[in-house]
Amino acid sequence: MLANKTCTHGLGEHISLGLVNTSSRLNRRPLKAQQASVQVETGGSETAGASATFHPLSRRNLFATAVGTCLSLAGTGVAAEPVIVQTELTPNQSLYDPKDPDLVDAALMMQDGLNAADVKAEEAVWTRIIDKYKDTDRQWTADIVGRAYGNRGNARTRQGRIEEALADYNEAIRLSPWSPNPVLNRGIAYEALGRYEDAAEQYKAVIAVDETDPAGWNNLGNSVAGMGNWEEAVTYYGKAAQLAPGFSFAAANEALGLYQIGQTTRALKEMRALLRRYPTFTDMRAGLAAALWAEGLEGQAESQWERVDDSRYKDREWLVNVRKWPPRLSSALIAFLDLRSVPKQA
Repeated sequence: MLANKTCTHGLGEHISLGLVNTSSRLNRRPLKAQQASVQVETGGSETAGASATFHPLSRRNLFATAVGTCLSLAGTGVAAEPVIVQTELTPNQSLYDPKDPDLVDAALMMQDGLNAADVKAEEAVWTRIIDKYKDTDRQWTADIVGRAYGNRGNARTRQGRIEEALADYNEAIRLSPWSPNPVLNRGIAYEALGRYEDAAEQYKAVIAVDETDPAGWNNLGNSVAGMGNWEEAVTYYGKAAQLAPGFSFAAANEALGLYQIGQTTRALKEMRALLRRYPTFTDMRAGLAAALWAEGLEGQAESQWERVDDSRYKDREWLVNVRKWPPRLSSALIAFLDLRSVPKQA
C-alpha cells in the first residue's frame, strides 16, 4: 500500500541440482544469479547457484511490480478460508531418487524457468512442468508441481493477471501445505483485488510459522492500511523494520504511516534518514517534498522536488489509485502541484 505495493517480485523456487545426478551431456544454460531490487517495478525470480539447497521456509522479501496497475480494483468473490501453514508436512528431499530421470528433467526445467529471459518465457516453463508432471505419482510430484504452480502465479502476477495468479496460488497451497511462500503471495493477490481482510489472514498465517519474517509483518501492515487502520499498520511496519534494518521499504512505509497519523516531526526525521542512506529513493524524496510543503517550508519542498525524476508523481490519479499513498500525504503533494497551501492539522 505504501512504499512497496506488495507483489511477487522475487520468489522463485527450485529443487537443488545437488540432489539429482545431472549429466554434462545435458546442454543447459548456466544459471545466473539475479538480485531483486527494492526500487524497481520489474524483476526476475529468486535464484541460487545450481548446487544450492532450497529450504522450503526461506524466501526473499517481496516488492513492487506490474501488479501496481491493479491495486485500484474492487474486491470480489467469497471470503477466503482460514489457512494454516503445516510445516510438519515438509518433505524430506534427501529421500528423492537422485537417479530418477524425470526428477533430473524437472529440476533442470525449473532452472530454466528461473533463468528465463522474460516473464512470458518464464511462465511458459512453469506451464510445461505442470502439464508434464501434474498427473505423475512420484514421491516428489507434489513438491515439484506445487513450486511450479507458485512460480507461475508469480509470473502471472507480474503481468497483472491477478485472478489467474490466485488460482495458481490456491493450487500451490493445496499441493504444498507446508510452504508459506504461496500463502504470502496469495495475500498479495488478495491485496491487488482489494480484499484486504483476506490478505491479512494470509500474512498472519505466515507470521504464525515465523514471527521473525519481515515480509510477513510489512505486508500485514499494507493490508490493514488498506482497511484504514493506519496506527496498527505503523506498528507492523516498525516490526518489519526492526527485524530487518536493511529492509528500506518497511522503514519507508513506517515513515509514511507516521505522517498519516499525525506524527509529522518523527515522519520527517525518518524520511530524511532514509534519504541519507538511499539518496535515489524517489518515493521518499517525493514524500519529503510533499510533507515539507504542507509544513509551509516551500523552498525546502521545491529543492527536494527538483530531485524527483519520476513523472508519475505528477499524475494525481496514479498517486491516489495506483501508488496509493496515505491520504494525508497524497493531499499534500496534490496541493504542492497546484501551488496551494495546506491547512494545518489541529
